[in-house]
Amino acid sequence: MTLDDFPCLLRQSAADDLPVRVVHAVRPAQVPHLAALIGAPAAAFAHDAGFGATHGQVLLLPGEKGVDSALLGLGDGQEGGACDPFVSGVLPARLPAGAWRVLAPTDVAADDIVLGFCLGAYRMPAFGRARSEGTAAARLVVTEQAIGAAQVAACMCQARDLINTPPNLMGPADLAHVAQDTLLPLGAQVRVITGDALQAAYPTVAHVGMGSDRPACVVVAEWRGSTADANAPLLSLAGKGVCFDTGGYDIKPASSMLRMKKDMGGAALMLALARLVMLRDLPLRLELRLGCVENSVSGHAMRPSDVIVTRSGQTVEVGNTDAEGRLVLCDLLSEACDSAPDLLLDAATLTGAARVALGPDLPALFSNDDAVAAHLLAAGDMCADPMWRLPLWDGYREWLRSSVADMNNISSRPMAGAVTAALFLRNFVKTDVRWAHIDTYGWNDSARPGRPEGGESLCLRAAYGGILKIFNFEDRIGH
Repeated sequence: MTLDDFPCLLRQSAADDLPVRVVHAVRPAQVPHLAALIGAPAAAFAHDAGFGATHGQVLLLPGEKGVDSALLGLGDGQEGGACDPFVSGVLPARLPAGAWRVLAPTDVAADDIVLGFCLGAYRMPAFGRARSEGTAAARLVVTEQAIGAAQVAACMCQARDLINTPPNLMGPADLAHVAQDTLLPLGAQVRVITGDALQAAYPTVAHVGMGSDRPACVVVAEWRGSTADANAPLLSLAGKGVCFDTGGYDIKPASSMLRMKKDMGGAALMLALARLVMLRDLPLRLELRLGCVENSVSGHAMRPSDVIVTRSGQTVEVGNTDAEGRLVLCDLLSEACDSAPDLLLDAATLTGAARVALGPDLPALFSNDDAVAAHLLAAGDMCADPMWRLPLWDGYREWLRSSVADMNNISSRPMAGAVTAALFLRNFVKTDVRWAHIDTYGWNDSARPGRPEGGESLCLRAAYGGILKIFNFEDRIGH
């Protein structure tokens, strides 16, 4: 991957013979002193236009031959600080075509400007619709050091693409093919398990997928960094890839089904994370498992009160067919633990309860290791990709009891749904394995700077930064 793969970016060397205009990124405290930055006439124009440098505010400044330069408001406080990677996301849609350079205060990271610009340039795939090409878009002039931020943006945008794809175009096999096409060129070994082999190795995934005419499958990928030996740390990732979720026989109401193409957001996130680890060539070993399945209604779909013998040998009563995500993940977690990973991380759009508690922008984090949780939370705070830790509260374990199996897949109480779901998953994680579970939303309900309405890869940057901290790779944070 090079900078040439990003149409919204322009290498500095390629811009030497082009007119390059400037965006001045400023905070409200700098507004009274704009004359020193852009000259008195332009400062007077900004004053008359009501420019206050609020977060995401853009003002085009006129010159003799049209737009001469622009102002970008960084805002005050947490949203407009040095770690905001989204504020520059307003620029691709607001700037005239041509080459642009952003000049920002020294405490605003150059990588954040690049990342935000790339994320703001994201456009949802056409899915067969005719689109006019239009005029050439604004392009950000960057140096070779921008490749790191561009890689993050590419991984985030791929996850967005996967989540945004209509479910008739993104079934289990389609998701598996994308994973193969993504990982094989990066040196990974990739297997796709289907049919009888799936039933034998991942009985819960197979059970969830029984109702669909599109067969379920599991993607298993293995990779080793170029400087990693057989004793290098092992990172294991698992993602829920429910390509569409009707709820099964416990069918969702129509309004709740409208966004269920995003129920494979956990798999999209873990695939993006694996891709980023490989692009950065981290000195570790990596295993990735994606449970790719569709939860449908049919004469051969799973039923409430079914009992499943899981890969681990534990039995599960299906109390609700709409609690299928934990069934998809449990066998993946069991197999992952067989390799004794140094860190096991899973992600899923698992519970509405997490959204009730924390809303759409704050994924819930659960972990059996305080240090792992602390590193992930600190990384999220550092890069403005936050999570909030919820407890694995043992007092609620009894709520998962079943009279006919080792456990039920739902709680007997209508409370703490995200907690009991995480407790269910913990039953399939060996006690000596450091494990973290991310319950995410995977969607932007409305458009904001750098965050268009639609699929989103919440926690990608936090998870990657947390991995660097957990494995003491912090010297690579800037890469």
